[in-house]
Amino acid sequence: ILAAVAVLIVLLPLILFFGTYKYAETHAAWAAAFATEHFGFLVSGGKVGVDEGPVMLATLVVIAATLLQVLVVKLQGRKVDLMLWVSLVLVVTLGGATVWFHSKTFIMWKPTGLYWGMALVFWGSATFFGKNLIQSMLGAELELPAKVWSQLNRAWVLFFGAMGVLNLYVAYNFSESTWVSFKAWGATGLLLVFTLAQGMYLSRHLPPQDSKTEEAEKA
Repeated sequence: ILAAVAVLIVLLPLILFFGTYKYAETHAAWAAAFATEHFGFLVSGGKVGVDEGPVMLATLVVIAATLLQVLVVKLQGRKVDLMLWVSLVLVVTLGGATVWFHSKTFIMWKPTGLYWGMALVFWGSATFFGKNLIQSMLGAELELPAKVWSQLNRAWVLFFGAMGVLNLYVAYNFSESTWVSFKAWGATGLLLVFTLAQGMYLSRHLPPQDSKTEEAEKA
């Protein structure tokens, strides 16, 4: 149950963004009127157009949800991880720009900013500081050769870089609605597939269970 709650908290902003957009998409006039009445002070000119309503309302919801996500983690006494901090900064700045300037472009760049930011952090930490962040996060649970840790870190850098490009491709070549669906389910699915592939790759390099048992008995 606790694990399910943790996953829900992590996915909450994404779920609310998708749900709000899809509802507002079929009630565009209501969404525009609601956003104008309650959040017009955040918008340049004070009025939200019908075509802008769905993405504007969904953006406001995802900003609030991400802030709530960070607050919940802090209240639980846990450390807010780097990816969540980066996501918070991007969603507040780019989401705020989307709302103020009536432009969906800013929020569409948010996933790419997050992906490329994480790729830069993973690459920069290893290149300039000799610190493999993947090893730092998983090293206590997994015993792997240095070469494998390096390959793992490089794989995440390439994955995040490619996801940033893919997000922009979908944003600029498909409809706004298609991009929202891709952001919610396509990107999440690709992340899951990549993570599973990483797990299969790691299983080939883990020490045999028998040797680990023998070492434990000797100790």
